[in-house]
Amino acid sequence: MQALQFDRFGSPDVIVLRDVPKPEPGPGQIRIAVRACGLNPADWAVVDGLLADRLPPLPRGLGFEVAGTVDALGEGVTGVEIGDGVFGPAAFDGPTAGAAEYALMAGWARIPDGVAAEQAAALPMAAETAWQALDDLGVQPGELLLVHGAGSTVGEAAVRLALHRGARVIATAGAARAAALEEIGARVTGYHDGMAERVAALAGGRVGRALDAAPTGGRIDRPGQASPAGGALPALIELTGDPDRVLTVSDFAAAAELGARVTHIEMRYERLDEFARLAGEGVLAVSVARTYPLDRIHEAAELSKSRRPGGKLMLAP
Repeated sequence: MQALQFDRFGSPDVIVLRDVPKPEPGPGQIRIAVRACGLNPADWAVVDGLLADRLPPLPRGLGFEVAGTVDALGEGVTGVEIGDGVFGPAAFDGPTAGAAEYALMAGWARIPDGVAAEQAAALPMAAETAWQALDDLGVQPGELLLVHGAGSTVGEAAVRLALHRGARVIATAGAARAAALEEIGARVTGYHDGMAERVAALAGGRVGRALDAAPTGGRIDRPGQASPAGGALPALIELTGDPDRVLTVSDFAAAAELGARVTHIEMRYERLDEFARLAGEGVLAVSVARTYPLDRIHEAAELSKSRRPGGKLMLAP
């Protein structure tokens, strides 16, 4: 089979497409024929060396989240059959991962009727991050929430989930995503100069809580790094009046300096069936911007790292 691998750390230029053996499912695992693999900023961080001391030796695969058709069952697997459509996290502890013709999975949910494989593969990380961030922030029904960076995959998922929970939402996003966010019930304004004043006008004063879902440009912020997320936290704190009512999923350095809250996401994927249900009902969705074949990974990486992908980027073997 063909799979993307890297055998040294660095920029996405180190990723190559190779012919490798099919992975064999172990106990509790399934193997799928991959139909779509989502790309995330975390992919480039792992290629750059993040988690290097916690994963097996190189070479290593790329791609955390996948959707496809069940191709083989490992020992002890029940409740799923060959040919079923499933989505969820790809096993990431071997020489290949999700960006391959076949991938292993230890956790999954069925793809709902009416949901395309690309849409399903776009859900796990964005939905998990948004769900956990809303829980950590303590958003309540009827409360006014500001989602900054709502045009990102996490931001869109947060808007949708917050509205589903009964919150009122003001969102900041670029022109390309504004109409879609307004259509699902958010009030939207741009995130450029004057954002705080425009949000205050929409809110009629302060907002209850604020979530910073702005992307990091392909980097995962780590303690001690300069803030990569655009410096929005001071404005969000001003709009809420309390740094404890502001949470970021990426700008950890600025949050530490300003006293805002952070979410360190633990990707346990215990809610995949709930995400599948919400996606099937049309409540939860992540916009897919473009789908690339495996051999155009460097083009996809360049767009991803530009901070302007316009939605989720996918790979399709």
